[in-house]
Amino acid sequence: MYRDFFGFSEKPFTITPNPHFIYLSGNHREAFAHLLYGIDSHAGFIAMTGEVGTGKTTVLRTLLTQLDPEKYCSALIFNPCLSGDQLLASICREFGVDADAHHSYGYLDALNHFLLEQHSAGKTVVLVVDEAQNLAPDVLEQVRMISNLETECDKLIQIILAGQPELDDVLQRRDLRQLSQRITIRCRLTPMNRRDTGDYIRHRLRVSGCRLPALFTSGAVKRIYRFSRGVPRLINILCEQALVLAWTQESSTVTSAIASRVIGVTQLRPKRMGVWQRLHGWLWSGR
Repeated sequence: MYRDFFGFSEKPFTITPNPHFIYLSGNHREAFAHLLYGIDSHAGFIAMTGEVGTGKTTVLRTLLTQLDPEKYCSALIFNPCLSGDQLLASICREFGVDADAHHSYGYLDALNHFLLEQHSAGKTVVLVVDEAQNLAPDVLEQVRMISNLETECDKLIQIILAGQPELDDVLQRRDLRQLSQRITIRCRLTPMNRRDTGDYIRHRLRVSGCRLPALFTSGAVKRIYRFSRGVPRLINILCEQALVLAWTQESSTVTSAIASRVIGVTQLRPKRMGVWQRLHGWLWSGR
């Protein structure tokens, strides 16, 4: 399709969380630094929140790829709709831990032995739970129990809870106050500003092999920013549609008019159904 037309080696604006395309805005760099500091300082619990589409999963996957396997042992749980025992089983499976007894005490005991072995080997164990706002309170309590696996002077496992802002509401529950008090580092991802939006678009174009210095005009970037409000996922969707439209028109640039047309179509679809807010949330929901 448009890849050959524009000379791309790969599509620049997919919505999958690909660390290869990672662009860290000022806010993203700050969040990334908080995560690294929390892990290396053995903070125990770290929480990262952000609205849908702001890049949480991409930041997490990039973080995990940058952890030296000689020094760190990491696991990612991205299906939090589990019972307490299922979550423990998933954690053990991700770390390659075999539990003799398939119940919470058996999983915790096996996990404790594993963590002690890793600690003796000088490794830091990192557990990332994505979409943590979907965890039931009793499952979050089970996560807190995992954090109790520690030595007299150090935490054996570093746990990152990542999720939408609703995670903060969940953690404010009175029955979860013990867990909330243990979260010593918190960070929040926010949408990008206009400058970062332009840099983000140009960055993804460069990574994809684009050699057209001004493929997206400043006017197109301005309109995309105004509609997306700096949310990376929305930017990706609009830019992808704009490239397709430019290709069909055999235009070597994405102009302000092309961006406006794409935005106009995007705005019209929900209006015809009369459920703009709900459909907007459904379209852009997820990680």
